[in-house]
Amino acid sequence: MSRRSGTCLRCCLVVFAVVSALCVSGPALYWKFKKGLRLRATSLSCSPCICDCPPPLSLLKIAPDCGKDDPDLKKEMEKQFVDLLSEELKLQEMVSEEHVHHMNITFGEARRLASQYQREAEKCNTATETCEAARERAEALLLRERKITSSWEQRARKLGWEGE
Repeated sequence: MSRRSGTCLRCCLVVFAVVSALCVSGPALYWKFKKGLRLRATSLSCSPCICDCPPPLSLLKIAPDCGKDDPDLKKEMEKQFVDLLSEELKLQEMVSEEHVHHMNITFGEARRLASQYQREAEKCNTATETCEAARERAEALLLRERKITSSWEQRARKLGWEGE
């Protein structure tokens, strides 16, 4: 049974490999085959093109004096590749330093605001605790007053008071 299942597994893997290869390379082969048919069909119906176009003009032929009198442009064009790369690195370093500076300022501001919010929260907690303690004291006083009132009411009833 295991030998048969191993053979079946190998067959399945081979089929899977063939299907995968066809899925990957199939579209490319299809378009290449279709393009080849199209080229043969068009080559039979069209004559070859004859073109007497002039070659494209270069920038030096169009504007030969462009920038010759500009000293900044001359200086820039004379720089070596290494100089240009080092200048680019310096510019990137400056940008990154500005970014770090901005992030440090933002971080400091965030820390300051967090500290301020923490202080406000502590004030709120203290005020809540104070109010809670005052409420508890008032509740205890009210309970004590009720007891005193009840005892006075009992004394008054013993002495003949009938109430309202």
